[in-house]
Amino acid sequence: MLYLFSYSDLNHSLFVFLALFFVLFYEAINGFHDTANAVSTLIYTRAMSSNVAVVMSGIFNFLGVILGGLTVAYAIVHLLPNDLLLNSTSKNALAMIFSILLAAIIWNLSTWYFCLPASSSHSLIGAIVGIGITNAIMKNASLVDALNIPKMKSVFLSLIFSPIIGLIIAGSLIFLLRYYVNNINKNFYQIHMTPLEREKIDGKKNPPFFIRVALILSSIGVSYTHGANDGQKGIGLIMLVLIGIVPSSFLINLNSTTTEIICTKNTIHQLEKYYLTYSKNTLQKIENKKIINSCNFYEIITNINKTKFLLQDISNYNTLDGEKRLQLRHLLLYISDVIDQTINIINLDKKDKNFLIKSKKNILKNIEYAPMWIILIVALSLSIGTMIGWKRIVITIGEKIGKKEMTYAQAMSAQITASFSIGLASYTGIPVSTTHILSSSVAGTMLIDGDGIQMNTIKNIALAWLLTLPISIILSSFLYSITLFLI
Repeated sequence: MLYLFSYSDLNHSLFVFLALFFVLFYEAINGFHDTANAVSTLIYTRAMSSNVAVVMSGIFNFLGVILGGLTVAYAIVHLLPNDLLLNSTSKNALAMIFSILLAAIIWNLSTWYFCLPASSSHSLIGAIVGIGITNAIMKNASLVDALNIPKMKSVFLSLIFSPIIGLIIAGSLIFLLRYYVNNINKNFYQIHMTPLEREKIDGKKNPPFFIRVALILSSIGVSYTHGANDGQKGIGLIMLVLIGIVPSSFLINLNSTTTEIICTKNTIHQLEKYYLTYSKNTLQKIENKKIINSCNFYEIITNINKTKFLLQDISNYNTLDGEKRLQLRHLLLYISDVIDQTINIINLDKKDKNFLIKSKKNILKNIEYAPMWIILIVALSLSIGTMIGWKRIVITIGEKIGKKEMTYAQAMSAQITASFSIGLASYTGIPVSTTHILSSSVAGTMLIDGDGIQMNTIKNIALAWLLTLPISIILSSFLYSITLFLI
């Protein structure tokens, strides 16, 4: 890590330090902004004291970042088209990175101050989109070329539909629990009690043992999956910073072993054979002709051969100069995109599909990576942030969504829905909003139980949900323009 600050240019080292500081600050804000999602139900059902709950959440957020992988991290990196990220001057790269971070931080702090459970994911993605749009306007380029539209479409759809899905699933769980208690096991009635009702009827402050265990485990699930999803966004941001400011050191995983490089060479060779086989059978297989027309068969084979030539005598990526590292990154990303198009355009059999998916993973290992020190500092920032500043949002989720006090069943259903939804999103590499999934899940349980919801709070949350993307886009666009002018 320290070698990043060893440049003779003091300004360069200072900019790297400031960029890393802003990323870690953003991640700490993310921690205390989103802690409420994991601990509010525990606190308001008296399953655990607030201090213990927050520490536990911090620990499992840390573990989520460490063990969560990198699929979401690179979903963030790839939101900016490769050409925009790598072809910018150092001045543009700095302006771009600081504008993204400042826009996300300003909006997150503002919504936290006003106790609004807004989405850190929305603000970050909106800020990235704002940079792409502004860059296109300044260069008089096409918006389609300036933005990674396919990746952006899948991210936007997930951000829009995940709260709706959370509301429906959590509400369905409450419905099933009601049915179970009413028709199968009436002795399980305690699960639909509020803590106050439990104290009045049973004379006990804490929930029953098995319900308490379920609440704690579901809260751990939310904390872990939050770390795995939102923590990866911090990792993606740092990689964005480093690729933009010190590209020669981070374009390719310079720590790849000789075995991994050989694996990449073999994969490229197998892909060449695979696509050459398609060219021979084009006349017999009309479906396969689509891939030739869509992706330009000659270009595919040419770029595969260029990649083979670059890797021909390579056993260590450190021997490649900066220009060749950049070229290799472009080629590997191109081949990865071709594989995606092949899978999407052709009705492949299971064997071919598995081969292409495995080939894509082998190729992306060279460019979708993060050094362990990055993962560790993001994990620490998120977990430390989790342990401070959490009370403001906890009050909103715990007291201001429903008209009545939260029952054990409502808390458990909301937490289970959030942990499974966010966990699935992390596994598939989709950045989602922990805040919106959990708050909508709580609202869904309240609606099904007939307790009613506080419309003012829901309107405020919905307003924050609707405004986050456009405001983040405008903020980052404004900051980018100003920063370019100043530096």
